[in-house]
Amino acid sequence: MSKTYVVPEDIKDANNLEAKLEHLKNIKRSFNVFRVDCGSCNGCEIEIFAAITPMWDPERLGFKLVASPRHADILICSGPVTRQMYYPLLRAYEATPDPKVVVAIGACGSSGGIFHDAYSVWGGIDKVIPVDVYIPGCPPHPATIVHGLASALGILEQKLEYKEHKDGSNDSPVLEDSLLGNILFERDVLVEAKRLMSYYFGRKLYEKYINALKNTSDIKDIKKTKKVIEIYSSEEEDSRYEECMQKLHNNVYLKYMKQFVIINDEDKFII
Repeated sequence: MSKTYVVPEDIKDANNLEAKLEHLKNIKRSFNVFRVDCGSCNGCEIEIFAAITPMWDPERLGFKLVASPRHADILICSGPVTRQMYYPLLRAYEATPDPKVVVAIGACGSSGGIFHDAYSVWGGIDKVIPVDVYIPGCPPHPATIVHGLASALGILEQKLEYKEHKDGSNDSPVLEDSLLGNILFERDVLVEAKRLMSYYFGRKLYEKYINALKNTSDIKDIKKTKKVIEIYSSEEEDSRYEECMQKLHNNVYLKYMKQFVIINDEDKFII
């Protein structure tokens, strides 16, 4: 869909780059935010509300939600702009004092997300009004929201930078030989690790467990392998890794070892 809203000249003149930079300099330690739900699934709203709780304490950075766009310095807009929310978004945008900063939050707010070509939406926020800051995610984590706003406003130093990879390769990654001679073992370890500790920490758990198994003199000797896992898991400073390494051992390794030997309760960890 083409953009139909034309920003009035007086608003455009009051929101040029110099005016916005001066505005950010003035509100750096205290800024009011008004939230506009433009038709989201409420995933982003839950994370925004989580972000303003004492756990994340955004008020230490000056972040404060207000009940009216007339009191706001920043508009946070979430969701693809549905047809019903087109005019409410415009009213909120024009009611916000100039100069103003518009933040598109979430995948839908940034680009329309999975609804980008649906008949009932306009697409991302920038399909309707000018956007200054994008905070992607589906939904973004509360820490991402706070960090994104703080970085965009100059409160925190921007750590991210553009990188272009020109010398990429189309070759498939080299697969290591399976420790048990069955590549499905490593697959199941990774799947179970992600189930236990989520995507990012699950990969770390997987690496810790596989590295421990590599130090076993005979991986098919259940008692020797259990002893190695006990040693490596007990050295973990985080008790969650210790417990999850033992669960991995019970849930995946012992399941695969049943094809070789009979397993009794003495071979299992008691958790």
